[in-house]
This record gives sequence, structure tokens and C-alpha cells, in this order.
Amino acid sequence: MATASLTRTLLGYRLIHSSCSLSHKPRLLTSLFNKRPFHFQAVPTYTAYRTSPRIPCVMASSVAGRRAHFSTQSLSTNEPVVSVDWLLANLKEPDLKVLDASWYMPDEQRNPIQEYQVAHIPGALFFDVDGITDRTTNLPHMLPSEDAFAAAVSALGIENKDGLVVYDGKGLFSAARVWWMFRVFGHDRVWVLDGGLPRWRASGYDVESSASSDAIVKASAASEAIEKVYQGQAIGPITFHTKFQPHLVWTLEQVKKNIEERTHQHLDARSKARFDGSAAEPRKGIRSGHVPGSKCIPFAQVLDASQTLLPADELKRRFDQEGISLESPVVTSCGTGVTACVIALGLHRLGRSDVAVYDGSWTEWGAHSETPVDSS
Repeated sequence: MATASLTRTLLGYRLIHSSCSLSHKPRLLTSLFNKRPFHFQAVPTYTAYRTSPRIPCVMASSVAGRRAHFSTQSLSTNEPVVSVDWLLANLKEPDLKVLDASWYMPDEQRNPIQEYQVAHIPGALFFDVDGITDRTTNLPHMLPSEDAFAAAVSALGIENKDGLVVYDGKGLFSAARVWWMFRVFGHDRVWVLDGGLPRWRASGYDVESSASSDAIVKASAASEAIEKVYQGQAIGPITFHTKFQPHLVWTLEQVKKNIEERTHQHLDARSKARFDGSAAEPRKGIRSGHVPGSKCIPFAQVLDASQTLLPADELKRRFDQEGISLESPVVTSCGTGVTACVIALGLHRLGRSDVAVYDGSWTEWGAHSETPVDSS
């Protein structure tokens, strides 16, 4: 079965590669990892990576005017993002790995693995947000077990010594989720690419228009490794060892308890309309409204128009305006635990590295008939 799956995967890669080379017309494809149809416009101008003659060489917290030498140890622990200029300057360093963690809402009709194959940052691996998940629940992209995460990440070729830069195709969206996942499992040498692939391309930096067979094999192997762990089967060598950080992950019971005890400020990253209950939830069977006592901080409010993280002073102003104290603990949630991590990323920039995320978020809370719900 694995051999047949791999054959289909590589065949799909070749078909997509040839279609991008020969035609500029939109094509309808079927995902290798997701059966949902996907439309894209092939762009023939993408080329293989080559060093640009203009490299500002600036990382998010560095001083301009000199080449940024690779050292994840030199990156500020309170600075969770790096610039596209810093990444370009360090892209070929052996202990730096780049992950394309693109994920989109179902109604967007975008397929991340196919978009990765059409265009991605040179050398980037594909991290499947919907694939590297807990197989024991029906809730979407829930955090997998330690063993499952270690197996999947090892299959991608990632080791504990590696520095990781995560990006996505929207600017700053699902990459924050993967940043949080690695931190939950004890890896703190992980950063989000500020502005993601759109910022990279807007800066004039090259992308690859086809995935290497090795990258496709690794993406497929990561999904297979997850399945094997949950089925109790033997897996390959483990190169990434986890150290679970339970304080960064909240359960439904912890949220219930917090309604009474109010030990943490609960921030909801969904839109105001969904928070108020005036807009229906996108998933069937989910009630509208919010957790009693929570506050609405739509994730877009911590980003600027180019989908990059706001500077620290502007972030602080936004949180101050909503009555959020940086001196008190915070737990965040959203629809399915993705954009809640964007709020956690912003708070991390302000020095709060202990922000918890309610993994099940509103999809879990709103589906339970006994959980209390408020609306405005």
C-alpha cells in the first residue's frame, strides 16, 4: 500500500511539474493528500533559486548593513518572527530547515499541497497541518501525541539541532499554528516567516515551481508515520525527540474551570460577528456565541495590511485598548485552534512566552450541548 501510494504521489508530482511548464491556463487537479478539487493559475516565470545581488541581510531584530550569519542561538527568544531578508541570507545553511505549513479554510477552495508544488521557497519541506494530527478524535487538526509528532517530524528529516522557519501562503496564518506545535513539544528554535510567501515574492526573491521527489516522499512518509503510530506499528528511526510542555495546551475541562476561577484572560481570535453570535458558524452543528467571560481579539487585529506581525508598541496598544493585561496569564482560542496561535505569536513578541491555546477551540466547545454559551 505504501509503495502504491508513493508511486501515485511521484506521478502526481510529474504531472504538476509538466503542466506548469507547458500551459498558462487554469487547471483542475486532485490533491495527493486531499481529494478536494483545486483551481490554480500556473505561473511560468518561477525559476530555481539563485542568490539575489541585493541582500539587505536583516533579521527581524538585527542591525542592517552586514550579512546575517546563521545562528538560531543569536535570535531573541521574545522575537518569534524573522524577516524574508534574513531567511534569504541564511537559506542554504545546513542546520536551518524551512517548512511550508500552508492551510486554508474549506470555503476558500485552495489546496496547500498543490500550491506548494506550484511555488514554494527553495528547499522548503511541506508540513501537512491536516495530516500531522491526532487520529483518535473527529475534531480538525488536533495536536497529535508526542510519539506521533516525533515520528512525523523525523520522517520529514528534522532533528532537534535544527533551527526552523515556518511560513504559509497567506502571510501569517497557519504558520503560527505549526510554530506553536513545535513549542508545545519542547522545540524553541522555531520562528515564523513574517509576511510568509506573499512577502517573499513581493521582495523579488525566487521560488521553486516544482517539488523535488525527495520532498514529496518526505511529506508522504510523515503522514504514513502518523498512521503507523496510532495503529501500533513499528516506525523508522526517530531523529526528533519531544519534551511536552503541558502549560501551553488547554482542554475543554480547563476552560470550564476558568469560567469560575478566572485565573486566565480568555481571548477569542474569531471575528466579532461569530463571537457575538450574529453570524452562523461555518461548521454544521456548532452553536453560535462565545465562552462566558472571554474577550474578542480578531487575529487580523495583530497584523498589518501586508499580513505581517505588528510592531511591539502597536501590539501593546491593541491589547491595552481591549483591556488585556500583559501581567496576567492568557489562554487563546478560535474556531479550530489555528488563528488562536496568531494571537499567541503576538503576545510572545511582547514577552509572554507562556500563552496557552485551547486546542479544541469553538468547534469543540460549541458542539457540546452542556457547555455554557454567551452571545451579544
